[in-house]
Amino acid sequence: MTRRALLAGGLLLTLLATGCGVRPSEVIRGRQAVSGPSQGVGLYLLAQGELVLVLRPAQADASPVDALTLLAAGPQENEREQGLTSAVPAGFDPVTVTSGADRSAGLTVRTTIAARSLSSTAADQIICTVADAAAQVGLAEDAIPVTIVGSDGARPPRPCPLS
Repeated sequence: MTRRALLAGGLLLTLLATGCGVRPSEVIRGRQAVSGPSQGVGLYLLAQGELVLVLRPAQADASPVDALTLLAAGPQENEREQGLTSAVPAGFDPVTVTSGADRSAGLTVRTTIAARSLSSTAADQIICTVADAAAQVGLAEDAIPVTIVGSDGARPPRPCPLS
């Protein structure tokens, strides 16, 4: 090999070893992409403590109450095998969901358990699940604020943190 070829090869190897200059960043979170037409009930479960959207098969879009009933039942066996969990207490069911005077006014979830003692993760699961279900059936808009009211009072209204 010529001296030039060795020098060019060394320079190329040096450039490859130094990388492209892109620095690592935090994980960017968002909603899970849906491929193709989907029909089912969207529930927000936890994967390693982070909210993830799980689509359960259904014949038609579920009401927000139906979605919360499924959420309160916890992950199915196949979901648990995938490492999915839930922070929503089993006693969260039954609930009612009402909407404000107009579609952007917000939703109120009423339950018989204490709302203020819910962990922030459980509240996020409830808020995201009810907001998603309400948007699917045309009851509310996507980033609508949700208030959770329980036996101990109400949590402040807020939208799903993934919206």
